[in-house]
Amino acid sequence: MSAQVEQVIHQSRAARSMLHPVVLRSHLPLRAKLALYKGYIRCRITYAAPAWYALCSTLQRKRIQAQQSIALRMIMEAGRYVLNDVIAHDLYIETVEKFIQRIARWMFDIADQGPHEFFRNIAPTHERSPSG
Repeated sequence: MSAQVEQVIHQSRAARSMLHPVVLRSHLPLRAKLALYKGYIRCRITYAAPAWYALCSTLQRKRIQAQQSIALRMIMEAGRYVLNDVIAHDLYIETVEKFIQRIARWMFDIADQGPHEFFRNIAPTHERSPSG
């Protein structure tokens, strides 16, 4: 998964660098800045993530989460002394892992309710992994 993670980080940095002048040098409302983040950066971080995120190592997951933290810090123009968790909490943005879990659960719920029986129960959900 290292190639996938590197690609995600590269695309996230590219999107962030393109948005940097728009986000920091503008007087856009915070909601607009968050919409830009969600539309241009988070979608690159989480593209097809339900398929590959579970296979990532802990270090790779931290690197992906760091991309979100950097973008949110840029949006808030927060100083170095403000914790990333506080910034995300104040902006009502969930962690990357929680977001991916939510969209994966949504995707499987749609498959379970769909007309195609072979997609039903394709991935039964467990609170914890059966193997621990």
